[in-house]
Amino acid sequence: MRLSQRFYQLPVLFDVERLQAEVAALPDEAWGPHPDRVHGNSAARLISAGGVETDSVHGQMSPTPWLEQMPYLRQVLSGFGVVWSRSRLMRLAAGAGVPEHADINYHWHTRVRLHIPVFTRPQVRFHCDGEAVHMGAGEAWIFDNWRRHHVENGSDAERIHLVADTTGTAGFWQFACGKTPPRDQWRTVGWDPTAPSQLLTEADQRFAVMPAAEVQWLVDDLSQELTPAADGAEARARAERFRAVLAGFVQDWRQLCALHGVSGRGRSDFMRLAGAVHQAVRPLAEGLVMRTNGAGALLVLEKRVLQ
Repeated sequence: MRLSQRFYQLPVLFDVERLQAEVAALPDEAWGPHPDRVHGNSAARLISAGGVETDSVHGQMSPTPWLEQMPYLRQVLSGFGVVWSRSRLMRLAAGAGVPEHADINYHWHTRVRLHIPVFTRPQVRFHCDGEAVHMGAGEAWIFDNWRRHHVENGSDAERIHLVADTTGTAGFWQFACGKTPPRDQWRTVGWDPTAPSQLLTEADQRFAVMPAAEVQWLVDDLSQELTPAADGAEARARAERFRAVLAGFVQDWRQLCALHGVSGRGRSDFMRLAGAVHQAVRPLAEGLVMRTNGAGALLVLEKRVLQ
């Protein structure tokens, strides 16, 4: 999700010792490799599609057996009062890093990732679009993952963060991005065995066919971010033709929705239209990128609209 600044630290603190005890109690089999097999990166799944060992962002999200064994982590997550999508413990080995990237997939268009560090050292630095911070143990942070970002663990110990994805409520966003009080006034959330820990988790968000209003929203956002990597009359002209093709695509998609609805009937017509627009913009896309993060325009179109 695109934010107005790179990082926000939420004014809340958690019980580090309790977090660390629950995480340390996990067996070795709870930890699996990073989905992209990034060296030194591993994860323990806490909320996943079907509550099983998968990194998919599609399906009914449910707690895994590992989270069921962690009552304080459940209390921490439920205390935000938001609906959670995929959530994990992310482990970064000593001296390892997360390569620079931007999160451009459809999943991230409306979601933000909450970070709560559990095990960390001051040498662990999180970089986002030229700014770097250390996220301290027991703190809570969000960041603009549309911008390019990376992580460096310059310490001699592994780093473990709780990372949880959400769209957030109005109250959450006011809390996260509103005026921050002095740190000595922040709320501290300790372990409370009587506190409710009912988790709200996402239902399957997939459409049989994406509604026209959603397509319009995604295409408008892409068009506003679109820019030539190197300025010039020819590049600007291609960018305008790219936008024109996308505008026509939205109009034609809306007509197909009017004809077939969004239940999945006539799906082959929608697929043909998506394929046709993909072919139409391919020769126009060279050198066209997103203004904020430099991602290729064609790749963003594929990841966010033409999935």
